[in-house]
Amino acid sequence: MIELRLLGPGDAGVLARVADDVFDDAVDPRWTAEFLADRRHHMIVALDEGVVVGMISAVDYVHPDKAPQLWINEVGVAPSHQRRGIARRLMDAMLQHGRAIGCTDAWLGTEETNVAARGLYESAGSRPEPFILYAFPLQEPDTPKGE
Repeated sequence: MIELRLLGPGDAGVLARVADDVFDDAVDPRWTAEFLADRRHHMIVALDEGVVVGMISAVDYVHPDKAPQLWINEVGVAPSHQRRGIARRLMDAMLQHGRAIGCTDAWLGTEETNVAARGLYESAGSRPEPFILYAFPLQEPDTPKGE
């Protein structure tokens, strides 16, 4: 039985047991604490016997000319648990959470070639809107000592 859980400030320990390939990189305790302490950051995880096998993260934000919106940053499910509807459950839960906190819209982006993600998002009721993404690396990523 897969349990979904919205994480809060006291839940950093939940991310101590994460299946492979749920996140892009290893979970960092300092960033976890900062993420969970920020009321505008949101994460829902899928747990299988206490192990995180899926997650969705988002940020809600306001702008002077827009009602609150939800930007969904990432959805990840361990390969061992894919094709079981977990990503869809996570997506539905985050959209519901966005409604509950007063967001009027939710949005996200994915690569044109990511057929699985596009299928998920379209099954959740969205349709693609073409846009161009520009990325600006502001700093070199942290390199572990000794490398």
